[in-house]
Amino acid sequence: MSVGLIALLDDVAAIAKAAAASIDDVVLQATKAGTKAAGVVIDDAAVTPRFVTGLSPAREVPIIAKIALGSLKNKLVVLLPAALLLSVFAPWAITPLLMIGGAYLCYEGVEKLWEIVQPHGARAHEADLEPTALDPESEEDRKVAGAIKTDFILSAEIMTITLAAVPGGGLAMQAAVLAAVGVAITALVYGGVALIVKADDFGLALARRHPGGGLLHRFGCLLVRAMPVFLGFLSKLGTTAMIWVGGGILVHGLEEYGFPWFAETFHHLAEAAAHAVPPLGDVTAWVVEALGAILVGIAAGVMAIPLAGYVVSPGWRRAKALLRPRRPRDA
Repeated sequence: MSVGLIALLDDVAAIAKAAAASIDDVVLQATKAGTKAAGVVIDDAAVTPRFVTGLSPAREVPIIAKIALGSLKNKLVVLLPAALLLSVFAPWAITPLLMIGGAYLCYEGVEKLWEIVQPHGARAHEADLEPTALDPESEEDRKVAGAIKTDFILSAEIMTITLAAVPGGGLAMQAAVLAAVGVAITALVYGGVALIVKADDFGLALARRHPGGGLLHRFGCLLVRAMPVFLGFLSKLGTTAMIWVGGGILVHGLEEYGFPWFAETFHHLAEAAAHAVPPLGDVTAWVVEALGAILVGIAAGVMAIPLAGYVVSPGWRRAKALLRPRRPRDA
């Protein structure tokens, strides 16, 4: 074998090793970034099932597939290029955008808590924030459009958290990690949602197929009874996760801007709690810091509600009035 061919094979092997290492780096960074966005992912999974309630069971999976496709378009076609442009031309804007998104998560989470106390009036101030529907062809189209709009907000927060979590590894690395996180989270959320919404149908079919009262019959009945409870738990978990993630983002953002009091206080309290309960030191420290972030999130959400009601909503109403085309006066 010629020396030139040996050298070529050696170069090919080196390129293959480098490519494998790059793939490993992308997977590692995507896993870390996706973990930081876990709270938003849980809320996304908790929110989506309500968009298929009240529709034909035969249409549930096709509707979820439509929402998943819209979610992928949100992440890969709109948000990924926007995030890369932000990284190149305005990296200073990443932290403020994260904090705005964190405040929105706190607002949404506290709104859901408020709905428990005041179910009918909690979102009354948002009536003027909702865009007018463009004559949807059916209830299904309306629900899909609403789900994709909600997904866009959550996806924007996921992609921003991911961008902030990716260290300086070049534009290609950032693009690969953002794409990997976007695809993986979409598959995880909507695959999980599809399983959740069809679990009670599966349980009912199982109970009917084995009517003798045996193990499979009882398991099917258990699925039917358990799914409403599970969906309620998932909704509460999503609300808690939203407030926790939003509060944590605000705490870290304030620390970056020279206001470390919250972060330092929660860290010291966590250390004290860990020393007080040595066998569960790490778990106790994590719980204390998480509770601190939740308290900050609740405070931020409480402040954001009147801001939305008395500033954002009237401002949006005036902006719509200014942008609305005026009808010509009759001659």
